[in-house]
Amino acid sequence: MEESREYGTQPIDTIMQENGLDNHAVVAASTEQITHKMVAKARSGRFLTMNVRQKVLRALNKVLKTEYTVKELFNY
Repeated sequence: MEESREYGTQPIDTIMQENGLDNHAVVAASTEQITHKMVAKARSGRFLTMNVRQKVLRALNKVLKTEYTVKELFNY
């Protein structure tokens, strides 16, 4: 049996909606190589490597001026 790589809507999606952010806002805030597709996958719960999750985390923290952790944004 193949392990599922779909984890359902993630907490990052709720946080972004509550703050009125779209994928582009996070990509634009990043100083690293992230794409709109990476942010979309993060929100929808597709599996991302820890490296990509951390890049998205840093970009979101930068745009919101907060200090979220990976565990607060992703439930896998």
